[in-house]
Amino acid sequence: MRIVVGAMLGGILGFWFRPSVPLLGQLPLETVIARGGNLRGLDVILKGIAEQSFNYIVVGAILGAVVGLVLARITPSQEKKTC
Repeated sequence: MRIVVGAMLGGILGFWFRPSVPLLGQLPLETVIARGGNLRGLDVILKGIAEQSFNYIVVGAILGAVVGLVLARITPSQEKKTC
């Protein structure tokens, strides 16, 4: 469970700290998840930023899952053992 929570928190942090476009700010989630595939016209030049933003989310989720795994391994379990 800690791995899933860590991955979710890491993905959220990755989305929160994604790069922004000068004068426009950060791209919306639907554009980031599509990696810029839904951009049309002149907005196509923003595809690289959308791909980079998606990579931030993926890396954040992976790092969060690793942190969750480490925490799951080093903290004692709360389960009761029955004989």
